[in-house]
Amino acid sequence: MTRTYKYRLYPTTQQATTLTQWLTTCRWLYNTSLAERRDAWHTHQHSVSYYEQATQLQVVKKTNPFLKAVHSQVLQDTLRRLDKTFQNFFRRLKKGEKPGYPRFKGQYRYDSFTYPQSGFSLEKNNKKLRLSKIGRITITLHRPIPTEGVIKTCTITRDVDHWHACFVVELPDLALHTQKRAIKKAIGVDVGLKSLLTCNNGDTIANPRWLRHSEKKVAKEQRRKDRKVKGSNNRHKQNRKVARLHRKIRNQRKDFHHKLSRTLVDTYDLIVYENLTITNMVKNHHVAKSISDAGWGQLMCFTEYKAEEAGTLVEYVSAYNTTQLCSRCGRIVPKTLATRIHRCPYCGLDVARDHNSAITILHRSRNYVASRSSSGQELPVEPV
Repeated sequence: MTRTYKYRLYPTTQQATTLTQWLTTCRWLYNTSLAERRDAWHTHQHSVSYYEQATQLQVVKKTNPFLKAVHSQVLQDTLRRLDKTFQNFFRRLKKGEKPGYPRFKGQYRYDSFTYPQSGFSLEKNNKKLRLSKIGRITITLHRPIPTEGVIKTCTITRDVDHWHACFVVELPDLALHTQKRAIKKAIGVDVGLKSLLTCNNGDTIANPRWLRHSEKKVAKEQRRKDRKVKGSNNRHKQNRKVARLHRKIRNQRKDFHHKLSRTLVDTYDLIVYENLTITNMVKNHHVAKSISDAGWGQLMCFTEYKAEEAGTLVEYVSAYNTTQLCSRCGRIVPKTLATRIHRCPYCGLDVARDHNSAITILHRSRNYVASRSSSGQELPVEPV
C-alpha cells in the first residue's frame, strides 16, 4: 500500500531558478519527443517506443548542455511520462472512448519532475532535502514519514510561486495491521449543494461555497489581466495574482475537507456514501460549477484513506432512487428537484428530502444490516 506525503520547500533564489530551468528543459524534452513520435507515424507509419527515445537521449545529451545539467533519471522519467500518455490514448481508443491525443505542454502546463529511484535524500534532522545536481533545499516536515515506510519516488512540484516535495512511500498493508472496529455507531451521508452533508440523524453541514464567495474578487482580477497587453510583464504578474487567488480557494476547500473527514472517521465506525458518478453529473452546465466547488469526490477520497488507517469502514451504495423512496415504508414518492420536503402519502413520514435520502442510504448498507441482525435489533424496512 502506498501513501503520498507532501511537504513545502523553501528554495533560495538561485535554487528556484535552477528548478524552473529543469522544468523548462523537461518540458522541451517532452514536446520534442512527442513531435518525434507524431512525425514518425505520419511519415513512415512507425511507432516510436520509450526504449528508442531513451537510447537516443544518451547521444543528444552530449550536444545539449541543458539536458546534461539535469539528472539522468529525471529525463528518463519525462520520457516514461510521455509513453504513459500514449498507452492511455491507445487504451481509450480500443475501448471506444473519446481517445484524446497527447498534447504539447505550454509554458505554464508543465509543473513537476520526478526522481524515480535515487538522487534524493532527507538529512537526519529532516530540515534539508538533498537533490542531486541542485543541492540542499530547506524543507518543512509538518508530519513525520512512518519509519516502517520505504520512500520510492520524490516529485518536485511548482504551484505558482510555491514549491513542494511529494514522497511516494510504500507502507505495510494496513488492512492486515489495522483492527477493524465493531460497528456501534453508523452514519448514512447524503451529499448535496444546499447543505454539503445531510446525515441520517438529521444533522447537516453547511456548504462553505469557497469559490462562490470569492467569485467577485476573482472576476475583478481576471478583468485586470485581460486589459493588459498579451506577452507583457504586467500581464504575467497579474496572471500570477489570479493563480494565487485560485490556489487560496483550493487550499480552503482542502483544509475544510480534511477536518470534516477526520471528524467523521473519529466519530463513527461505519460511514455510508452514495456511489455517485460525479464526472457525468458535472456535464450538466447548470450545476457543474456548484458541484466542483463542493468537492464531493475529494471529501469521499479523504474519508476513505483516513478510514483505512483508523479501522473504520467506508461503504458506497447504489444512488438509484434514494431521493424518491420513502425511508420508512419503501414506497416511491415522486419528487422534482424543487421539492425539498418528503411527505409520504402511505405512511405519513414528513421529513426533509435530504434527511430521507440519508436514512435510505444507511439502510442500503450491507454492513449496517448485518450488524443490526447480529445484535438482535429490529431491521430497517428494505426499499423496494
